[in-house]
Amino acid sequence: MRRYGKHTDEDDIRTRPGRRNTRPRTNIRPKHEDAAEGLVLTVDRGRLTCLVEDRVVMAMKARELGRKAAVVGDRVALVGDLSGRKDTLARIVRIEERTSLLRRTADDDDPYERVVVANADQLAVVTALADPEPRPRLIDRCLVAAYDGGLDPLLVLTKSDLAPPEKLLELYGDLDIPYVVTSRAELDSGVAVDRAREHLDGKITAFVGHSGVGKTTLVNALVPEERRRTTGHVNAVTGRGRHTTTSALALPLSGSDGWVIDTPGVRSFGLNHVDPSRVIHAFPDLEPGTEGCPRACSHDEPDCALDTWVAEGHADPARLYSLRRLLATRERKEGD
Repeated sequence: MRRYGKHTDEDDIRTRPGRRNTRPRTNIRPKHEDAAEGLVLTVDRGRLTCLVEDRVVMAMKARELGRKAAVVGDRVALVGDLSGRKDTLARIVRIEERTSLLRRTADDDDPYERVVVANADQLAVVTALADPEPRPRLIDRCLVAAYDGGLDPLLVLTKSDLAPPEKLLELYGDLDIPYVVTSRAELDSGVAVDRAREHLDGKITAFVGHSGVGKTTLVNALVPEERRRTTGHVNAVTGRGRHTTTSALALPLSGSDGWVIDTPGVRSFGLNHVDPSRVIHAFPDLEPGTEGCPRACSHDEPDCALDTWVAEGHADPARLYSLRRLLATRERKEGD
């Protein structure tokens, strides 16, 4: 029997058979300075379709990113096989700083935040004027999410051949939101596409709306060839025939440096994640008046300084009403 004592050396110490000699862990991560730049076009069950220069590349998130997830619209750094050939896979090693972020929760009491789109310039809120009927509460919620995430809102009203737009537009007139009104006939003739493009050229626009409003129909009309090419490549690589509206998809706007992002139809738009203090940034005529507000003011309480600000003539009372109506959507259910 081997005994250990003060005269033992390293040859006397037994090691466990088959045990690998591992290097000590380090927090130092490679910088990947030679990584290629890419744009995330769509995400499907852990596989990300990215545009790298003129190639569509399939990728997965590198382990070193931890729980940080890339979403459609993210600008990322990739290494590995960037050829775009079938059955090849690159790695996303870095997610660049985001300029905007569209987020939602399933319900107002749901603590789990879902990131929908990153780096979009504007949010096109699509709603039908009839069939199905407009849902102003849902529109309000989308507007709050846009203001909170740093996106400019755009109203897109479809099916104007079934109902006039004036009544719905009147609800949002004091918010100075640009809008596009289209009909089915104008969509078929291409007039609606030309009208919409005036607001889309040179911008990254995320489209959101509930099922049946004509959102994806409009997106298809805007980028018909690109959609067929991109979705065909995605389906060929993933081997899945998922319909495009089950996950967000970014598509280049032909003849422009703009992009459109089609998102899945939503039944609800929870705002549990929204900080009311950020929504006020969308109201530059009211924001200076908040300096006299009490701490954590909801802007709809007796001591709110905005009432005095408006009474002194610094802003239109209708603008304060619009702000409070939007903020109230966090506390009010959509059907109320």
